[in-house]
Amino acid sequence: MAAVWQQVLAVDARYNAYRTPTFPQFRTQYIRRRSQLLRENAKAGHPPALRRQYLRLRGQLLGQRYGPLSEPGSARAYSNSIVRSSRTTLDRMEDFEDDPRALGARGHRRSVSRGSYQLQAQMNRAVYEDRPPGSVVPTSAAEASRAMAGDTSLSENYAFAGMYHVFDQHVDEAVPRVRFANDDRHRLACCSLDGSISLCQLVPAPPTVLHVLRGHTRGVSDFAWSLSNDILVSTSLDATMRIWASEDGRCIREIPDPDGAELLCCTFQPVNNNLTVVGNAKHNVHVMNISTGKKVKGGSSKLTGRVLALSFDAPGRLLWAGDDRGSVFSFLFDMATGKLTKAKRLVVHEGSPVTSISARSWVSREARDPSLLINACLNKLLLYRVVDNEGTLQLKRSFPIEQSSHPVRSIFCPLMSFRQGACVVTGSEDMCVHFFDVERAAKAAVNKLQGHSAPVLDVSFNCDESLLASSDASGMVIVWRREQKTIKASLV
Repeated sequence: MAAVWQQVLAVDARYNAYRTPTFPQFRTQYIRRRSQLLRENAKAGHPPALRRQYLRLRGQLLGQRYGPLSEPGSARAYSNSIVRSSRTTLDRMEDFEDDPRALGARGHRRSVSRGSYQLQAQMNRAVYEDRPPGSVVPTSAAEASRAMAGDTSLSENYAFAGMYHVFDQHVDEAVPRVRFANDDRHRLACCSLDGSISLCQLVPAPPTVLHVLRGHTRGVSDFAWSLSNDILVSTSLDATMRIWASEDGRCIREIPDPDGAELLCCTFQPVNNNLTVVGNAKHNVHVMNISTGKKVKGGSSKLTGRVLALSFDAPGRLLWAGDDRGSVFSFLFDMATGKLTKAKRLVVHEGSPVTSISARSWVSREARDPSLLINACLNKLLLYRVVDNEGTLQLKRSFPIEQSSHPVRSIFCPLMSFRQGACVVTGSEDMCVHFFDVERAAKAAVNKLQGHSAPVLDVSFNCDESLLASSDASGMVIVWRREQKTIKASLV
């Protein structure tokens, strides 16, 4: 059993270099996710003959998509070699991430072209000219992908069986943020304006609150998991950020805001989790070193209003920040020094607070263009295209929701589905969770979850999309369970 699983993973690893040559982080995340899924499936007890058939078909499909592998040798030698190389391939990929020699002179990954956004934008414009608004760029693998997934519609894919659990420990105070841990199915955290953060475990049943993190003297406005999930960083209206150990819930460090202002949002730098970016009520963005507790030199910049939302692109070279005056700024982030250079400004709508920004390099397997999802108190969810390497934004389309005053957030669905369409999820002031297909020109609504009794402020999927968490302005967190028959075949 294990040998066949290792061979499947090795085939994926050997072909991985052909995937998205300008986005090495995606390749790494892809192969790690494949490894996790294969380990889980290895416990299911499928017949060995079925596993061998899957290995053979997998190799054939990858060969058709990317061409034959260049190494010569017989089929037996090939099979033996991939078993031996399976772990070393993963090790080399992880070593590349951690080895500073893999970075360029200014800290940028050599394998990521600085003009990648511009090149991709040029390719996309040529295709988009003949496609209706909201359509995505097709790839040659689209039809094969749909066939493997049974051509399931997004409505079927995102059908939910109901509530899995309700957490109400923060009732009577809004929960502005809820997040599953990275690459984790059952660990969840949420922060509250009561000044605390809850760490929850969903399995084994019944779901429980493992730790309640206390220390902030005013409401917690935002928090983020580190990439390895060992620490969390939180920001508060008490003008401090705190670093927490997720294992036991203890506070490791308290860092005051450099301006002594209310801290409203935070995000980890995706490549270097020693750096965290925070936004405050005095219109400033600061890059903070959480090890020293100090502001990074050159890592500060001023916006036109209170900073409410932050988001990096996947490589960590671009940062977007949104304020309560309706502007979104892009910054070039120096990987070596942490310095911020202001690049572009977009006025989404004058006077309409930008409450959420989510960046995604790929919307689906058929959409290679980098995109940004924005909530801005306009009764609309906005989808933008990133058209160059300075973060210039071009509006793709919008989706109707109710948001005029609350800090509502939205997300891209984490898995790039093989099904027709690509999905985004958002909260709304109508007390519902809304799903939209970004490809569908008309009637883009895919699903709507009802159950909250107050405006829904945030949503979060776990890594395999089997569970969705949503939080509201009354302090309730609902965990929704997807129908089991639609969860399989999400990744191949």
